[in-house]
Amino acid sequence: AALRRTDQEAAAIGRSARLMRENFRNPEAVMEHDIAFHEAIAAASHNPVFSLIVTAFSGVTRRTWVIGWRTRSSDEAQLKMIKGHEDIAEAILKGDPRLAAEHMAQHFDKSVKALLDAGIA
Repeated sequence: AALRRTDQEAAAIGRSARLMRENFRNPEAVMEHDIAFHEAIAAASHNPVFSLIVTAFSGVTRRTWVIGWRTRSSDEAQLKMIKGHEDIAEAILKGDPRLAAEHMAQHFDKSVKALLDAGIA
């Protein structure tokens, strides 16, 4: 996505991250913007297989997202998770694929850890 995104696609990614922060006290809204964020990245990658994978996981994401969110029990922890999305968006906007991949890998690892900590394995 960092190499192939259009300005409009980068704006959509950034907007989703911004809306996550603006709505962080409303978990359902954060979830919707989080899903939109990942769908926007998939679209910006212009990789149909990646888009298919993200879409295929949408149902699982909707069922497990709130569990992961609850493991982040403080405002600070929730905002830190959102900051990870903002870091990914910024790297994509800058066109830095290495940094975007690094931030995405950290985000993925933290998300999996949150689910494991909640007992989902």
